[in-house]
Amino acid sequence: MILVTGGAGFIGGNFVLYWLANPLAEGIVNLDKLTYAGNLQTLQSLEKDDRHIFVQGDIGDYGLVLSLLKKHQIRAVINFAAESHVDRSIHGPGDFIQTNVVGTFNLLEAVRTYWVDLPQTQKQEFRFLHVSTDEVYGTLSPTDPAFSEINRYEPNSPYSASKAASDHLVRAWHHTYGLPVITTNCSNNYGPYHFPEKLIPLVILNALAGKPLPIYGDGQQIRDWLYVKDHCSAIRRVLEAGRLGETYNIGGCNEKPNIEVVQRICGILDTLRPKVSGSYADQITYVTDRPGHDRRYAIDATKLERELGWKPAETFETGIQKTVQWYLENQEWVQGVQTGAYRDWLDQQYQ
Repeated sequence: MILVTGGAGFIGGNFVLYWLANPLAEGIVNLDKLTYAGNLQTLQSLEKDDRHIFVQGDIGDYGLVLSLLKKHQIRAVINFAAESHVDRSIHGPGDFIQTNVVGTFNLLEAVRTYWVDLPQTQKQEFRFLHVSTDEVYGTLSPTDPAFSEINRYEPNSPYSASKAASDHLVRAWHHTYGLPVITTNCSNNYGPYHFPEKLIPLVILNALAGKPLPIYGDGQQIRDWLYVKDHCSAIRRVLEAGRLGETYNIGGCNEKPNIEVVQRICGILDTLRPKVSGSYADQITYVTDRPGHDRRYAIDATKLERELGWKPAETFETGIQKTVQWYLENQEWVQGVQTGAYRDWLDQQYQ
């Protein structure tokens, strides 16, 4: 089996669904702490699938992780577990240091203990794939080339600093102990099951509710947008054939200013769910920019394409259309997140 950490979150949950959609895929042990953004309703379709074993727990719990590795004879670990919201990291950085730095350290130590004792063949086949972010590279000017794997780290928020630290730990455990690791650094993800504090789901849900659509500063902050299922396919490919100790950037090749993203969502909603009068774009409101807001991120993913033959399947236009449509068709999931009903469901399911 493989161990997926953070598998009830946005990207991790999508990966679990993507992986197990293949009826021949090996099973997943899904370890998630179930903080505010962890949602087992995302995985409700797997309730009767014996290949999915959910365990509520912390990557920082060395004993728990080691016991799961041994019990299920894990052959690969994919680490999605992280505190990931920049705004929250500004107001409460302690949780980010604890999960992203200390948690990753304890996870690595448990994996190292397990890996050292594996038979030689299994030891050679074992993989630890660490999922990180492009934010560790800092910010770009409008004319700078996109981030490549050799860019130096220049994190600018508590979140990105904590992820940079975790990346360094993973690298050090490879070079010092020989642990077979691979790191991926992705651009901004979007798609189904996204927690509604992030830009795209927030705009969709606020628009439908008739609320303001908040835009930081002038709205010209540029991000490279990666459809989450494309990210999942890239991770699978890296796990299959990535070189040990290497870093692979994963991007969507879709640089867009935030204001353009919001306007595009409004245009789709105007078509799919028109208002009685006016456009959803009338709800756009500019608010004070957040501290230290990076101006531009862009990913150069040519290494991944050159070495492993991966390219994103979705353009931003096709991906955002699918995303808006998903939120319109899955109001029960949305309402569960907004009201906290998914926590009640969790209590009932796992009392």
